[in-house]
Amino acid sequence: MTSMLIEKTADDLTRIALDGRLDLEGTQAIDRQFAFATSTQPLRLAVDLTGVSYVASIGLRTLLTAARAQAGRGGRMVLVGPSEMVRRVLVTTGVDTLIPIVEDWTGARDRLLAD
Repeated sequence: MTSMLIEKTADDLTRIALDGRLDLEGTQAIDRQFAFATSTQPLRLAVDLTGVSYVASIGLRTLLTAARAQAGRGGRMVLVGPSEMVRRVLVTTGVDTLIPIVEDWTGARDRLLAD
């Protein structure tokens, strides 16, 4: 079962850690909560993918929708630490050209706090 954890940091960043598979079932399990967390206000948002083992097209749509929502509200979003397989899907589909991918939390902080 896919799960998510939302954490607000002291420097006003938001980290959403996803765990599981972003396939149809996994995406449906988090869709409402994720959409609400990522689309209602501008954020400096890091979506942690280190616990994601698989991403399907529906999962890509969920990530892209969140990134669009943030861009439309003046927020920023990065993807953190995808596995090699998940990274390959993100690059092959061109998601990496729309949402920056960083290796770790330090990279996410640097990218999100940069002007």
